[in-house]
Amino acid sequence: MSAKEVNTTNRLSNHLALLLPGTMVSLDIVTPAGQRGKFRTFFIGYLPKKYVLVQFPDSNKLGNFTSFISQGTSITVRGLIEGHEGSVVAFASTVKQTLQMPSRMIVLEFPKKVTLQSLRSSLRIDVNIPVKVKIDNEYWKGIISNISVNGCQITINNGESLTLTSNKKIQIIVEDFLGLQNINLSADVCNVKSQVEGVSLGVKFVNESKENVTKLVQHAVVAEI
Repeated sequence: MSAKEVNTTNRLSNHLALLLPGTMVSLDIVTPAGQRGKFRTFFIGYLPKKYVLVQFPDSNKLGNFTSFISQGTSITVRGLIEGHEGSVVAFASTVKQTLQMPSRMIVLEFPKKVTLQSLRSSLRIDVNIPVKVKIDNEYWKGIISNISVNGCQITINNGESLTLTSNKKIQIIVEDFLGLQNINLSADVCNVKSQVEGVSLGVKFVNESKENVTKLVQHAVVAEI
């Protein structure tokens, strides 16, 4: 084995080692038909250059995705790292096999690339978070479709009558997102786009909301959406 191969293997292993056994991770699965699912489970461990082990997600939540967790299926794994101010380890791999004993596990090929990214960077996550948006003392129902620690995209159905300009301040209330409740965020509107059934808002979070934003983004990394 060359020195370059050793260094690459060591670097990948060092990044994976940041995921402690028992850490909650998300599995992104895409079926051959293009259907996408995201499921929570737990990281078990790995053997350098050989494989990565994760717990099989809850079958009741997997539904028809269960049949696609088989040899050769592509899966993207993401997990939060404790003590790194909200950093994320992510890698793409394929299913090597599944095990039934001693418990249901997925054996993944050892990844060729493992990324380590801080939530404080431009990491943007696709989500589906129901929210209430307060604009000029009126409340509108909306959906956050993607989010980073800096801003998000919100779709408001039936919001054609809204008159919004750049830098207009709004309040975003997350009442319940998979157990995370009553998160209040303040933001400035950056852009407004008309859609078939409403408007899409691009917003930037104000500094006072950064703590709650970080909490929401961390929750979204391993959310089942």
